Amino acid sequence: MPRTLLPLCLILSAATASAGELMTAEEFDAYTRNKTFYYGNQGQPYGAEEYLNDRRVIWSYLDGQCEMGSWYQEGEQICFVYEHKPEPQCWSFRHSPNGLIAQFENDPTQIELYEVQKSYEPLVCPGPKVGV
Repeated sequence: MPRTLLPLCLILSAATASAGELMTAEEFDAYTRNKTFYYGNQGQPYGAEEYLNDRRVIWSYLDGQCEMGSWYQEGEQICFVYEHKPEPQCWSFRHSPNGLIAQFENDPTQIELYEVQKSYEPLVCPGPKVGV
């Protein structure tokens, strides 16, 4: 495949993957509950979220620190609130053949995340380093 076509194919496949229907809260809950998802953005690791019962979550930027939160449906969006970030972080979720696609709706031009891996293992949250 010529070098100029590869970037075009990647762009088209990303656009096609994100073209699915928005997930409802029930679909999102059924797909994510009791699993940990690792998300990427533009080819780089972004973070991970463990989805618990009762719409509770644990988020990490993969830095060893975790934050407890919860989610709720607001219209067609899934909004998250966390212990130290009480302002809602709202996303639209689509299911693609490669997994979840999440579009940050507070600023749609800013972030689109995609599922890199899902696991039944909990997040490891050792917390900040202690000591001098």
